[in-house]
Amino acid sequence: MDGDFAANRYSRAHVWRLDGGVEVPASASPQVVPLPFSRADAIDPEEAFVAAIASCHMLWFLDLARQAGFIALTYRDAAEGRMARQARGRYWIDRVELNPVVEWRDDGPSSVQLHLLHEEAHRLCFIANSVRTEIVTNIQEGCS
Repeated sequence: MDGDFAANRYSRAHVWRLDGGVEVPASASPQVVPLPFSRADAIDPEEAFVAAIASCHMLWFLDLARQAGFIALTYRDAAEGRMARQARGRYWIDRVELNPVVEWRDDGPSSVQLHLLHEEAHRLCFIANSVRTEIVTNIQEGCS
């Protein structure tokens, strides 16, 4: 470890080595552990948690849309997580908001179909089924 561990002045920077050889710089968030003991340009666990939920939802949604005969051209999501304090004083991510915007080739799904696709994607998402965090999908009708 770089720094003085006993004095709590050590770097929280590390590397995630994932299947397939991908390496991702990771660290505690600079909002939790001040610089220079964290890395602002690395992913933090809270960001990864939100990204995993958003990614899982997207993958299920796109496959369900494909199965229904719709062709997505682009899918963007500016997902956000919210930290809150539990009754015992500990922090947790109590809410994740997904904000997907999909561009379709030809006609996309109707408003009802779009909502049903997102509901089914949420129901099938392995990550969503693994957490107690509230997950909300904000569907933008005019953009999908």
